[in-house]
Amino acid sequence: MINRYQKQALFLGNTEQEQLQQAHVLIIGAGALGSANAEMLARAGAGTITIVDRDYVEYSNLYRQHLYTEADAMNKLPKAVAAKNRLQQINSEITINSHIVDINASNIEAFIQDQSIIIDATDNFETRMVVNDAAVKQGVPFIFGACVASYGLTFSIIPGKTPCLHCLMNHLPLDGITCDTVGVIDPIVQIIASFQVTQALKLLSGHELIPTLQSIDIWKNEKADITIATMKNKHCPTCGEKATYPYLSFENQTKTDVLCGRDAVQIRPGTSLALSLDRLKESLQSLVTQVTVNPYLLSCTFENYRIVIFKDGRAIIHGTHDSKKARVVYNRIIQCYSF
Repeated sequence: MINRYQKQALFLGNTEQEQLQQAHVLIIGAGALGSANAEMLARAGAGTITIVDRDYVEYSNLYRQHLYTEADAMNKLPKAVAAKNRLQQINSEITINSHIVDINASNIEAFIQDQSIIIDATDNFETRMVVNDAAVKQGVPFIFGACVASYGLTFSIIPGKTPCLHCLMNHLPLDGITCDTVGVIDPIVQIIASFQVTQALKLLSGHELIPTLQSIDIWKNEKADITIATMKNKHCPTCGEKATYPYLSFENQTKTDVLCGRDAVQIRPGTSLALSLDRLKESLQSLVTQVTVNPYLLSCTFENYRIVIFKDGRAIIHGTHDSKKARVVYNRIIQCYSF
C-alpha cells in the first residue's frame, strides 16, 4: 500500500499527506453528512477518525447514507458501529473509534480533547451550538455543515480568527425549515460533505482558509460565496471578549428532541444509566411485543409506539412528535426496570 495516496500526495504534497495521516478527526453525527465525510476522509488517509452518533440504521436512511446496508437496517445496528465496520473494510491502515452517545453539554469537552478538527454532521441546532461553544473554548477548528431539500451551506470556524456559529445565527438562511417538513435529496448531501472535506484537507495539510460561507441550491442552480470575516461579534457570548459559553451549561439543554425527518422523539434521562438489556427484556415481557435485543439496544412495540432503548437509558419513541406523549411512554417502560 506504499502508493495508496500517491495521486493525492501529488496534489497536496508528501509532507502535507503525512500531516493528514497524523491527524485526528472527530465527526459528530453519522447520518447522511457524517457518513459521507467519514468515507471521504477514510479514503484520504486521515490517521484517526472518531465517530459519535446516538442513532441506529433504518431503511429510510439507505438512499442517502452510503456507508450502510440493508443488513445494518435489519439488525438495527447503531450507526457508529455500522460506520466503523464499513470504514475498516475501506481502509485498514487507519484507526476508527466509534461511540454510541448523544452529544450534550456534559460530555462534549471530553470528546474534543486532542482532536485536530471537528466535523459537524448533526441533525439539530441545539447540538451544533453545544459543539460550537466547546470547539471555541478548546481552540479546535469546527467545520459547520447543513442541508435540507436541495439546499446546503457550510463554513469553517477557526477559534480566535473567524466568527463562530453563535455570531452567525441571525445570518443563516434556513428559515426554520427541516428535512422533516421539506425532505432532502442525496446529491446535496454529497456536495456539502465534499465542501466540508475540502476544508478539512486544507486545514489538516497546513493551508490557510478564507472565512467564507458557501451555499448552494442544486435544484435552482444557485450558488453563493459570502465572506464572513466582518460578521465576528466582539460581544458574542461564545467567541467575544467576555465569553461565557452559554450552551455548555447543562441546564440549558432540553431533555427531549423531535428527530429530523422522522415521526419520533428522543428522550434522554437526566443522568446516564447503565441498563442490562437482557434484564430489561425480561421485565417488559408482559407489557410489550416484538422485542428484539442486540448488544447495543432493545427494540419493542408498546401500544401504537415502537420504542428503541439504549444501554445508557436513552430512548427513541417512534409514532409521535409530541414530547409529552413520548415521555409518558418512556416512563411507563422504564418504571418496569428494577435498578
